Amino acid sequence: MSAPDGSPVGAERSIGQLFASATAEMSALVHDEIALAKAQLKQDVKRGATSGGAFTVAAAILVFSLPMLNFALAYGIHAWTGGHNGEDGWNLGWCFLLSFAANVLIAAVLALIGIVFAKKAKKGQGPQKVAASMKETANVLQKAKPHPRPELPAIEDRTPEAIEAVARSSS
Repeated sequence: MSAPDGSPVGAERSIGQLFASATAEMSALVHDEIALAKAQLKQDVKRGATSGGAFTVAAAILVFSLPMLNFALAYGIHAWTGGHNGEDGWNLGWCFLLSFAANVLIAAVLALIGIVFAKKAKKGQGPQKVAASMKETANVLQKAKPHPRPELPAIEDRTPEAIEAVARSSS
């Protein structure tokens, strides 16, 4: 059986091996935190792009379709109210005003969709969560202290029983 680092169970690792293992684990933690920040930032950018797209579509509809839609809708309203068969329908001015109001209503709905996505992108706070997590990790690591080792007696005071007890406890 072996430990996660490949050394046999029960074998003591040197300080260099422990430091290398801790460094590798810390590096993996930092890489994972960076990958998480990238993923969350990508999601926030996607939401922002959706919001910008909705605003762009709203503006394009309002600018480019107003003349054509206004004429078609105004004459349609005029015909619907009786102007098509020689009777007096509604005044064409009111018909054009109604068609403009319909276009503004469509643009307002698209702008509201854009606002909703913009708020979601602003709430996203992905990088802030990762930064807080990294600060927490740094705080934990700053408070970590090695366990103090008991002082060993001088070499002439060591007895074979004490040496054997230490050898047994470490295996």
